[in-house]
Amino acid sequence: MTMHRTVFLLAILSLPSLARAQEHPHPAAAARAPADTPMAAMAPGTIGIRHEREGSGTAWLPDDSPMYAYHRISGPWELMLHGSLSVHYVNEGGDRGEEGFDATNWIMGMASRAAAGGDLTLRAMGSLDPLTAGECGYPDLLATGEFCDGEPLHDRQHPHDLFMELATMYERELSEDLALQLYAGLAGEPALGPVGYPHRISALANPLAPISHHWLDSTHITFGVVTAGLFGRRWKLEGSAFNGREPDEERYDLDLDALDSWSGRLWWLPTERWALQISRGELSEAEASPEGGSRIDVTRTTASATYHLPLAAEGHWATTAAWGRNEEPDHTTEAFLVETNVNLAQQDLLSGRIEIVEKTAEDLVLEDGEDAEEIFRVGKLSLVYIRHLAPIGGLAPGLGVGVSLSFLPDELEDAYGGKTPVGFLLFARIRPVPAPHDMHGGSMEHGPMRR
Repeated sequence: MTMHRTVFLLAILSLPSLARAQEHPHPAAAARAPADTPMAAMAPGTIGIRHEREGSGTAWLPDDSPMYAYHRISGPWELMLHGSLSVHYVNEGGDRGEEGFDATNWIMGMASRAAAGGDLTLRAMGSLDPLTAGECGYPDLLATGEFCDGEPLHDRQHPHDLFMELATMYERELSEDLALQLYAGLAGEPALGPVGYPHRISALANPLAPISHHWLDSTHITFGVVTAGLFGRRWKLEGSAFNGREPDEERYDLDLDALDSWSGRLWWLPTERWALQISRGELSEAEASPEGGSRIDVTRTTASATYHLPLAAEGHWATTAAWGRNEEPDHTTEAFLVETNVNLAQQDLLSGRIEIVEKTAEDLVLEDGEDAEEIFRVGKLSLVYIRHLAPIGGLAPGLGVGVSLSFLPDELEDAYGGKTPVGFLLFARIRPVPAPHDMHGGSMEHGPMRR
């Protein structure tokens, strides 16, 4: 690691802390609050839907979701600041696995107010991954997608762009049980796939990206998107027009292009603990060709189910199962993911993730002589444990350890130096302290707030 990256990582760790996170109250609690209190200002949103439901872009989480954010009221505006930082050492094992010391991070700000008979929300989200995770990202065996120095990445997870979201959202009630949602962004997320993994509660404990990312939620950073949707209390139907091209390797700009891709998504939340979605998208010129030829169109179909269960002592259990299918001109591949995160009394976090993904020889950047379109089924099991330390200024620091086991077919044993490479992970993480799950009070700076 270069000296300037080391200094930068240490500087990030010394930044002033965010204020303590709080979770939204149950609607009944907000209804009981006096009219001049912050609790009343944080009443449930459009047609009475709880703000805990709001995930990445326009995606939904179950209503029983914890909230991590610094927030306050400033005149007519509700303000929120949310973020995460993980500094980690990873050694992925095997002949193709690398080791590295890196940091992944993001920060998100939001401002919301009543406007034009509805609710207007402004969002900005960014990451310094290009500096802290390196130009070509961090080691992550079997991860694929995007380019670095003109070459396709393999066995590494690319860094996030500096601009992850620059978007606005407007919601307005059409009747007591029906509402309209409009969303537009220079950088944002179309209606495709589950909640992006940086925002999924079931994925929060693991600092490494899933190897199924480009089959499920890689469009969580899209440079140019507009979405319109209709929703009720338990369902939402939405569609997007967007720029389906993957971000290029220049991480500090906006890769704006034609909105020539589309997607549609249906949500159903049968109870406060479940969020189900099915979606399909036509991504025009989504992926660059390794040889510099024409870009590749992709048809993506996804389905997912997320379950959240509050536990005793302010704990929480979150699980997501997701399936994704990419149809390209010459082949079709699928991915399946199950991840779970158990938070015990806000002290011990246990996380598990199992993935099975079909990847081509071209995806894996195998040596010459392999058929580029040959498909291999690979898998990865990841286990993570985090021990939370005493809160510092409203932040929850934690120390974590993880282990991964990759599964490779016989044909890839020589390329990877074995059929079951073992990876190892050590990391320190810091993010806001969650509020008690059943909170019935608040203050101006630490009251309930939108996601």
